[in-house]
Amino acid sequence: MYLLQREKIHERCKNICPNKDDLSIFMRPDFVLNDPATFNTVLPWSHFSVAGGKNSRDGASSRLLQEKLSHYLDVVEVSIARQISLRSEAFFHAMSSQHELQDRLRETAVAVATLRARTAVMDRVMCRGPLQALKDTVTRSNCTKLHGKLKLMAAVQQTQPTVQLLLSTSEFVGALELIATTKEVLQQELQGIHSFRHLGSQLCEMEKLIDKMIVADFTTYSRSDLNRSFEDDSQVLEKDRLQSLVFGLLRQRKLDFLDIYSEEMMQAAKGIVRQCVLRSVSQIEDIDTDTVVKLQDQMRLMKFSQWFELLQNVFEHFVLFLTRIKATLSVIRNVVLEVLDSCQRSRMADSSSAIADGNCGENEDEDEEDSGGSSLRPGEAELAYLTHEGLFISDALNEAERRSSTAAPSKTQTQTRAETSGSDSASGTTESSSSREQTTNTTSSLPTGGTEDKKPSDFLLVDGQKYAVVGTVLLLIRIFLEYCQCVNDIPSITTDMLTRLADLLKHFNSRSCQLVLGAGALQVVGLKTITTKNLALVSRCLQLVVHYIPIIRAHFETKLQPKQYSILRHFDHITKDYNDHIAEISAKLVAIMDGLFERVLSKYEVKAPMPSLCFRNVCKQMAKMHEAIHDLLPEEQTQMLFLRINTSFKMHLKRQLSRLGVINDGGPQHGLVVVDVAFYTENVQALRSLERLDLNMPEIWEQKR
Repeated sequence: MYLLQREKIHERCKNICPNKDDLSIFMRPDFVLNDPATFNTVLPWSHFSVAGGKNSRDGASSRLLQEKLSHYLDVVEVSIARQISLRSEAFFHAMSSQHELQDRLRETAVAVATLRARTAVMDRVMCRGPLQALKDTVTRSNCTKLHGKLKLMAAVQQTQPTVQLLLSTSEFVGALELIATTKEVLQQELQGIHSFRHLGSQLCEMEKLIDKMIVADFTTYSRSDLNRSFEDDSQVLEKDRLQSLVFGLLRQRKLDFLDIYSEEMMQAAKGIVRQCVLRSVSQIEDIDTDTVVKLQDQMRLMKFSQWFELLQNVFEHFVLFLTRIKATLSVIRNVVLEVLDSCQRSRMADSSSAIADGNCGENEDEDEEDSGGSSLRPGEAELAYLTHEGLFISDALNEAERRSSTAAPSKTQTQTRAETSGSDSASGTTESSSSREQTTNTTSSLPTGGTEDKKPSDFLLVDGQKYAVVGTVLLLIRIFLEYCQCVNDIPSITTDMLTRLADLLKHFNSRSCQLVLGAGALQVVGLKTITTKNLALVSRCLQLVVHYIPIIRAHFETKLQPKQYSILRHFDHITKDYNDHIAEISAKLVAIMDGLFERVLSKYEVKAPMPSLCFRNVCKQMAKMHEAIHDLLPEEQTQMLFLRINTSFKMHLKRQLSRLGVINDGGPQHGLVVVDVAFYTENVQALRSLERLDLNMPEIWEQKR
């Protein structure tokens, strides 16, 4: 609309002011004095071209030019006046708008000045004080935090002198706790402090030094405790020092300190025997020590009564020696149990806090169920090993019975319950290493390791593999552990233990073969028949033993001299025997179905209705076989087994079709067989883990020549 209005005004002006281009050159749009033609037109200097000539003609020409220019000036002024008159309304409107705008600006300036004055008063009266108070509060808080940081820095700065002071008094646990706390403070509250950039590495070095000091101090303590005189009545030497050392060793997870104590114990035992022999030999007057120099030769000259007296003396000393060892180990056991109780209380507190915060969801419940409700934190499993395995097994049983809040069953009842629960299935997780074969079973006979007994799980989980085994295998694994522990304690009998263990493995394999493949269980146990489930269960038991044989071999290999490595060939032969046995069981499972196929398919006739009764029976038996072994064998073994069974089925079906003269010619009989085969394929592939099994059923047809 505005543009249309302006266009109308422009048209009106054009009508009022005619084109003056023919009257004046000054009104042309291309008027520029730079152009010579325009310049000569405006100023006709040709009238003054005569040099120095000032006559009446030139004067007249000048006057004429002046009048002409004056005329042009008048024309321009008139044109300007006319244009102003034409735009007078807009001009006066702009002038009035300008005055109105100036008035409004003056009013706005006054309002802004008033607002700024009021704002200044509000700032002075209402804002400056509170803002200053907030600023002072923040400053005070920052100063308090800075003071706290400075105090914390001062305390951290005193860490090293304090640690050295604690070490001077053998307070290893306190020193380690202080180092751990300081490292935590450095990582969280004092992170980035430039002056402490090297303190973390220094504390790590001090921790390593303390580790060595604890081990050395424990070695010294063990040597002093085991080699002290038997006249000393105290059973435990410096009990507080021993407890402090054990706490420190457990905190640093130096769980091999019992090996150190065992070595010192063996050395001390040898020293006791030697001292008793020297004392007895020196008291026998019949022996000339100048003639017979060697101690073993002197002992050969002893009479039976002297030998008996020597043995009695040795045993008396060993009774005292073992009593002291038992007292020392009791102190160590109590410390370990205290640490385990502390870990359990901490774990229960964490669980309670998680429940209070609403963080205990279904996934956590499932994890607890999967772990059997006994998930241990890192390090607790090793601590549990110290109390539930090896030297402390009997003490742990007694302690568990004493600490039970309810009436605990007797040891005999507990063992009976463990055997009963282990006869059907196995439970727990087994962890192994080359240095110490540790097997932890959740079917432990310890009372609940509550008033209700823990139900055994259906599988033994080993390295991520599920093994469904019988209770006998659990006992066998336990025996493996005891053999490995025995060669740890007495390395000199490694070859003898290896031979005995090889005999045990051979006996287990041969006895399993006799009872199952040889059907000996029918007479021994009274079974009515050997089922496919029995076969699969035995196969899985043998596979678990095969899994452990390389681990046991590696453990025994570390205890043998290189020249004795040839004896390890027993394990190779045993492994081959076990694998052959496993293969025979698989072949037996295939043979069972093979006999069924031969018996059923020999009566197969290609006639309606479809699917035929013969194929229905085959699929039913296949489903029964799958149901019996699927939960026992791994998925890949189940697939391989059914591939072999399917090959047997195709062979017998092909033979029967050839006998009946049925070929793949697209005829009626061929169509009926295709329906039966499709029914068979659908039923087999509907079984769990067999969905993608390639049955390759076209092989049932004779190749066309």
